[in-house]
Amino acid sequence: MFYKLQCCYYCGHPAFALPNPVRPRKLSREGPGWYLVCEHQEAWVIRLQNQDQDPLENHLDQTEEEEHVSQSKQSWLLRLFESKLFDVSMAISYLYKSKEPGVQAYIGNRLFSFPDADSDFYLPQLLSMYVHMDTEVGDAIRPYLLHRCRGSITFSLLSAWLLGAYSSDMHISTQRHSRGTKLRRLILSDELKSVFLCPVLRDDIFLASPSRRTHQRSKSDACTATSVLGAALRRTGSNPRVEHMHEEPERLRPQREFVKSLLCIGKRLATLPTKEQKTQRLISELSLLNHKLPGRVWLPTADHQHHVVRVPHSQAVVLNSKDKAPYIIYVEVLECESFETSPVPVRIPETRIRTARSAENLDSGSGGGASVMTSEQRAGSFSTVPNYDNDDEAWATDDIGQLQVEGEGQTSSSDNISQFSVDSITSLESKEPVFIAAGDIRRRLSENLAHTPTTFRRDPEDPSAVALKEPWQEKVRRIREGSPYGHLPNWRLLSVIVKCGDDLRQELLAYQVLRQLQWIWQQERVPLWIKPYKIVVMSSDSGMIEPVLNAVSLHQVRKQSQLSLLDYFLQEHGSFTTEEFLSAQRNFVQSCAGYSLICYLLQVKDRHNGNILLDSEGHIIHIDFGFILSSSPRNLGFETSAFKLTTEFVDVMGGLDGDMFLYYKMLMLQGLIAARKHMEKVLQIVEIMQQGSHLPCFHGSSTIRGLKERFHMSLTEEQLQGLVEQLVDGSMRSITTKLYDSFQYVTNGIM
Repeated sequence: MFYKLQCCYYCGHPAFALPNPVRPRKLSREGPGWYLVCEHQEAWVIRLQNQDQDPLENHLDQTEEEEHVSQSKQSWLLRLFESKLFDVSMAISYLYKSKEPGVQAYIGNRLFSFPDADSDFYLPQLLSMYVHMDTEVGDAIRPYLLHRCRGSITFSLLSAWLLGAYSSDMHISTQRHSRGTKLRRLILSDELKSVFLCPVLRDDIFLASPSRRTHQRSKSDACTATSVLGAALRRTGSNPRVEHMHEEPERLRPQREFVKSLLCIGKRLATLPTKEQKTQRLISELSLLNHKLPGRVWLPTADHQHHVVRVPHSQAVVLNSKDKAPYIIYVEVLECESFETSPVPVRIPETRIRTARSAENLDSGSGGGASVMTSEQRAGSFSTVPNYDNDDEAWATDDIGQLQVEGEGQTSSSDNISQFSVDSITSLESKEPVFIAAGDIRRRLSENLAHTPTTFRRDPEDPSAVALKEPWQEKVRRIREGSPYGHLPNWRLLSVIVKCGDDLRQELLAYQVLRQLQWIWQQERVPLWIKPYKIVVMSSDSGMIEPVLNAVSLHQVRKQSQLSLLDYFLQEHGSFTTEEFLSAQRNFVQSCAGYSLICYLLQVKDRHNGNILLDSEGHIIHIDFGFILSSSPRNLGFETSAFKLTTEFVDVMGGLDGDMFLYYKMLMLQGLIAARKHMEKVLQIVEIMQQGSHLPCFHGSSTIRGLKERFHMSLTEEQLQGLVEQLVDGSMRSITTKLYDSFQYVTNGIM
């Protein structure tokens, strides 16, 4: 039944108004009211509220209704953005997925309201979006990045290092003029200097003694040194293909040169054939580096504010690696309110007596770290450096050349100079009488012999085993007793692994996923245990890693003890019924379940016993995430099991019929159920980093799809339980796991 023959207001052709539910062929909407149907081939359909309402008036009402719906949606979105539930994770997700410029701009402004620590966790994602996504996203992020760089030297350096690494994936023709390269140049230039809150750093950050400075230069000399350094940094080690034409800003220069010195030591160590030669060269290089400390420098892997004052060079060791030369150093620091503004500590010579020790202490040689000094002695041995307009505590250009900061050439003088100890040079320069206590002599002889009373024997092929097995608190006590700064209440000991020749961006991605899953399991109260360790990417082939304390590899355990894993547990923690063994066994099960899920979700490969650590409390810790997601050693895909679960692991859990093995499978089920609830938080971390990346872990087009499928969102909890049983059984029976361990033993000697 048709009513009211009319003309279409859009095309002028005849049209009919008809009531619902009569539906002509071209009618596209349903609902109560009237419709105007045009006979023209380009039919327009207009909803009428009643048969007497004018079609044009109704069209205007329809437009207003659609606008109201759109405004309503925007209102709900705005309410979400302004709610307490809206965190930085949701902000990153909307920034990545939204195509609305208004939403992107709003999120960019909203970043300023989040705590710095929360935003810093997603710094790799922010910079990756800035480098690889469209202009609108970059424009939304840029103000926040510049604001943070103006207010923090640490944020500036982390951003510059990451921008250099992510820009390296680009073709050289586009890299030079990319947004990432331009922002990196801006950060490393002096244009952001005026907004910094910290005083202008002086030109020489290092002192030789409280009474005498070794590098006092005029302002003209300082300007000359700065210009020479700017010329030397035209091609940097972190990005040699991009020329850096800006002069090095004084606020960033000390820390950058300190880091470059450590990285170049690692590059030079890699050229030496044996671990013994590498260790000797490392001690020699660090001895030379100690001449430049204390300084306005710090370890980027640490959480608290501090200044580096000394590196006990004889304690550094080279870690196990077939082709590279990663090494671990222990660093003495003094905590401070702000490493950017707090005064740099004065250097205290190691030969200066810190306190008058009792005869008993002199006989035992155990002076103790908390020695008491008189006010005169404290004033003479430790003072603060005033803040000058030009910081006299910066790396001298000639010192940088000695340390081969850019790694462009080799000099023989570096080796010769480094043969002199810090103490001998200091005592030659000092005019003050030198007093050496008997305890100091014993301590220094002990350091030179690098004798540490541990249960592991010294192995020339694995010098790190003894150092890593020594309990951390014992190491801290021993080094503090022999340190000239050990009597200070704000003294702390830190450690860091310096790695060159490897791309740590995948390690950083794995750290973010592990940290996110750790938060998820804590929030869902699932007692899984994992240990994410911090990663600082400094270029596409270098960086720093936070060491895992009180832990040695399973390879070192088997090689040193010649025991099975269960027997080693019994040796370390007592018999089966002791509280210490039961606690260590529970720790082992909770950590093994956590890392089993990690290895399954991320498809972690290269799981030989050198990449699995065991700490003093019984936890296992997986390290080296160089092969995850779509990559595997030599891209062979040899390791086919979901995770590594050997019979030795099951024996520690009490066997297949033991309660702890059932507890292990229950923890895996609970952990997977909890992870499914927050899958999007894990997916977005990986998905954003895939943009424009050439990392091996993103090889192929199914990386994200495969990761999502491993969460098994469509399965019920009963089906998930069956899946866990299947994964555990398959991993225990995997022949490829046994073959890969045998391959590593034959080729690399890893037991």
